[in-house]
Amino acid sequence: MSYKYLEHNTDVFIEVMALTLEQAFITSAYATIETMLNRHVVESKTQKTLCVGGIDLQELLYNWLEELIILTITDCFAIHRVSIKIIQQKTTYTLHAIIFGDELDIQKHCFKLEIKSPTFHLMEINGSYNVKIKIRFILDI
Repeated sequence: MSYKYLEHNTDVFIEVMALTLEQAFITSAYATIETMLNRHVVESKTQKTLCVGGIDLQELLYNWLEELIILTITDCFAIHRVSIKIIQQKTTYTLHAIIFGDELDIQKHCFKLEIKSPTFHLMEINGSYNVKIKIRFILDI
């Protein structure tokens, strides 16, 4: 599991590589969180659960990242670690997450950047469920 920042003039463009879809979504979460703060200094004092859905994988990724941004920016919750399970139903996907973290402290957690939202622009999810997955997405700042 890895991610890197790609060139973009105005926003944050991220590419994620992972062996499974769930690892790719977890790495996408960590890349998004690391864009906002240093998650390695966050303690896992509190546990939250989250469930998001989508009609396809792109909508699921968008909704997942949007909820993480809301949790961080609006709810002031600094995320350290996530655990997820993605379930594909007939025509939809559901992501169930357990999120570990603590109350956001801007100085302690080295707050870097406020993200407005993910975007569908240039979003890609390539690969199959248990084969190497590549995800690309943009975060609007």
